[in-house]
Amino acid sequence: MSQQTARRGGAAWALVITSVAGFMAALDNLVVTTALPSIREDLGGGLHDLEWTVSAYTLTFAVLLMFGAALGDRFGRRRLFIAGLAVFTGASAAAAMAPGIDSLIAARAVQGAGAAVMMPLTLTLLTAAVPVAKRGMAYGIWGAVNGLAVASGPLVGGTLTEHISWQWIFWLNVPLGLALLPLARLRLAESHGTGAPLDVPGTLLASGGLFGIVYGLVRGPADGWTSFLVLTGLFAGGALLVGFILYSTWARNPMLPMRLFRSRAFSGINAASLLMFLGMFGSIFLLSQYMQGVLGYSPTEAGLRMLPWTGMPMLVAPIAGILADRIGGRPVVAAGLFLQALGLGYMAVVATADASYVSQLPALIVSGVGMALFFAPASHLVMSSVRPSEQGIASGANNALREVGGALGIAVMGSIFAAQGGYETGQTFVDGMRPALVTGSAVVALAGVAALLIPTRRRTERQAGTAEPAPVLETAAH
Repeated sequence: MSQQTARRGGAAWALVITSVAGFMAALDNLVVTTALPSIREDLGGGLHDLEWTVSAYTLTFAVLLMFGAALGDRFGRRRLFIAGLAVFTGASAAAAMAPGIDSLIAARAVQGAGAAVMMPLTLTLLTAAVPVAKRGMAYGIWGAVNGLAVASGPLVGGTLTEHISWQWIFWLNVPLGLALLPLARLRLAESHGTGAPLDVPGTLLASGGLFGIVYGLVRGPADGWTSFLVLTGLFAGGALLVGFILYSTWARNPMLPMRLFRSRAFSGINAASLLMFLGMFGSIFLLSQYMQGVLGYSPTEAGLRMLPWTGMPMLVAPIAGILADRIGGRPVVAAGLFLQALGLGYMAVVATADASYVSQLPALIVSGVGMALFFAPASHLVMSSVRPSEQGIASGANNALREVGGALGIAVMGSIFAAQGGYETGQTFVDGMRPALVTGSAVVALAGVAALLIPTRRRTERQAGTAEPAPVLETAAH
């Protein structure tokens, strides 16, 4: 396979193709947030519709992430990467041309499905193409490009929305995708995994369960928490998730082996990741609208003002990595989560209908530093909590749970916002946002408590029997 890889273009081409593909998928996690007010003004719809424009992507992305990796292992990674990229590109064009909010949500769901197939295969294809001695540098470049996508997402979305139109946040993917498709076909080598059977029942149970719960949470404020469809979604979704856990306990080749959660380290870092994303994504969803709809900033101005939060990991992550090497990942991750919680709580206190940006800036900076301290060592904690043979599954599981946390965060905090406030005036928006941010702060603080339950570094690595960690797929933030 190495000869075929070299013939097709080798490590340099693989790095370019996989990095750009990862950039596209990661960008679409947050690029929509600063365009939400413009989308609402143009296509109409209520709060629940705006939630679904974000959650439809993150939910299908999360649920199908591990299934997409398994498809590539079974039928060919390059082949499925190209298929996922084609679906993602086509769905991006469909989202740009959406005539109404419902068609936009549908296109976003298909986008997430394409990204779920494409994204996990970027690292396996890159690993196959890059020599072992140079993989650390290649993974670093790949991660930095993905981190840049997350940091620039609100700014890119705001700039395109203000100076062209919100449709261009989706059109942006089309020329990139069309350029990558022939390059991937010509410059990437084909490879396969173990050929383990696909876990179709597990995927259906997890997909149905998560959809039911998120549907109930999103529709609850509008339809009433006792309405038939809302109760059906919540109870049926919960039952399907219980079924997924029971099934995954005894299945021969489950998508997510439940035995991994016997490790306190694996359970702790995954609980922390899910709760972190729940509080963070829900907060960004509301704050981006607050800056435009209440404080009157343009989409570009709102994106720029979010940079101290979303862009801080690019500056602080190297320092966090050094700290984690010296004192272990657990205290760094826990400190980052508690700082993130502090930042959200501070924002809830200072947020008013006419708050100055200067009063918000400390909260944004503290939240950004906290995010950076979390992401830098979290990958190593995930990888060191399992045996080397299980690191691929562990990486996929952690990232799937992060995306699930993001979808749940938007649904939960959107429900709190709708119950306490609304879009009628700036004050009613603040009245709804404040308790939502307090909830987000409490959830992230709970994530910090979960991180403190992780065993010490030496004990974790001794129990897991790990050596050097494999690359971890970062799909939402760095």
